[in-house]
Amino acid sequence: MKIVMLGNNTKKEIEKRLQIVASAGNLSRADGTVTQVLENHNDYETNLKLARAIVGYGHKSISEHDYLVFALEDVTPIIEQIIIGYRLTSFTIKSRRNVDFRSVGYYVPEFKDEEGNVLKNNKQLQRKYKEYMQSLFDKYGDLVDEEIPVEDCRYILPYSYHSNIIMGCDANELLNMTSDMLYGKISHITEVHELGEKLALMIRKYAPYLARALDNEQKKDYYEDKLEFLDDLVKKVDLKKAPLLDKVYMTDHTDNPDWKVLVHTLMARYQLSYDDASLLLHQLRDYDTGIKRDIMQGILHKKNQRELEQVIYTYQIPISLAVLTHLTRHRMHSLMIPEFTEFNLDSYITPETVALNHKDEYDEIFANNKLMRDEFKQSGVRDEDLVYFLLSGNACNVTTTMNARTLEWISRMRCCNKAQWEIRDIAKQMVNEAKRVSPLIGECLGATCEVLGYCPEGKDSCKNRGVVIKKKAIDN
Repeated sequence: MKIVMLGNNTKKEIEKRLQIVASAGNLSRADGTVTQVLENHNDYETNLKLARAIVGYGHKSISEHDYLVFALEDVTPIIEQIIIGYRLTSFTIKSRRNVDFRSVGYYVPEFKDEEGNVLKNNKQLQRKYKEYMQSLFDKYGDLVDEEIPVEDCRYILPYSYHSNIIMGCDANELLNMTSDMLYGKISHITEVHELGEKLALMIRKYAPYLARALDNEQKKDYYEDKLEFLDDLVKKVDLKKAPLLDKVYMTDHTDNPDWKVLVHTLMARYQLSYDDASLLLHQLRDYDTGIKRDIMQGILHKKNQRELEQVIYTYQIPISLAVLTHLTRHRMHSLMIPEFTEFNLDSYITPETVALNHKDEYDEIFANNKLMRDEFKQSGVRDEDLVYFLLSGNACNVTTTMNARTLEWISRMRCCNKAQWEIRDIAKQMVNEAKRVSPLIGECLGATCEVLGYCPEGKDSCKNRGVVIKKKAIDN
């Protein structure tokens, strides 16, 4: 693992960033314009003391004016999924849909017991682990050589493979992420804790006003599991965990979503109460029977569609690890994912291109993988070190709640014919469920070509429905 800060790291740049943070902390109580306040905060030590004090009071938002960009080299998708879950991060990741990953390398943990002690037979376990992981990469390479699409071959890649990421975030989100990696439940995964230690060094060097706040995080009681009592109670119940779902299910939604969006549109536009806006909508229908659809179409063509944010949908979704990040990266929804240590290795997704000629071999890979994981567990290896036996095709049920605007954006990206097939199928099911309870909003959902009649992909367009796109058409 290698972590490098990209720019903004010279002495002069660090001092300038701190000047901005300190000025932000003092701006609400200082005389003069913002530029005058900035000019008055030109002493590094004074700025450091001020910023440290304000953050210490709990006003960490001033650190959101401090932005840092990192290169994360040779980290696993365990790290990848974790950091993408932080909504205020930005990231670019080497694509498994386009790149042959047979030679990227993989992570080898120090195998530990439940108390965190390195096992006496760690070296023997590591040798066996390396031989096994290499066999999976070899099988992946064989499938690639048979010209099966790379994006389908990756379903047998173990979650130990190396990923490479450019990540940007403000300093406050960096503090949240780093403290979780050092002191939270995810810190029990050695690789995650190692990244936390490296980021902590970055904070102390490049954002030193946050160092004390980071140390104080260790004392926070929110890192204690307040739901641990449930585990003992659940053991008394004959609990049967749900199998992998056969499709996407909508488990909840705002009552009468179409009506709510239309009424809220009138409430905001004419400053009406909910009841008066409802009455107005009824009255407008007397003059124009298509008024509801016309309003919804007007919302569709707005840039800021706050109206669609007034209604929500909740889904339970079966999804593989291979495409989980495709869902996680859409920031504005509330996604709940099982812990990596809780995954059921019996559940997995099979790509059609692989099943065509390799179904038995593919099933055998997943069956043997579970046996190998269980063998290591019986050798005393703790669950946190067994997460690298997850295969990218392993799947789980996730739950998420999102507003209609987020669903619209997801549908634009993921219903497109260029989207990866599994996430495209998921997105289309989500759209169909939404259309069932909100047909007018449903007309806003789907790939751009289907809803707006053009494709933003330019020459890379799939020419769906015979649409040929030019940039000027998009601009217009």
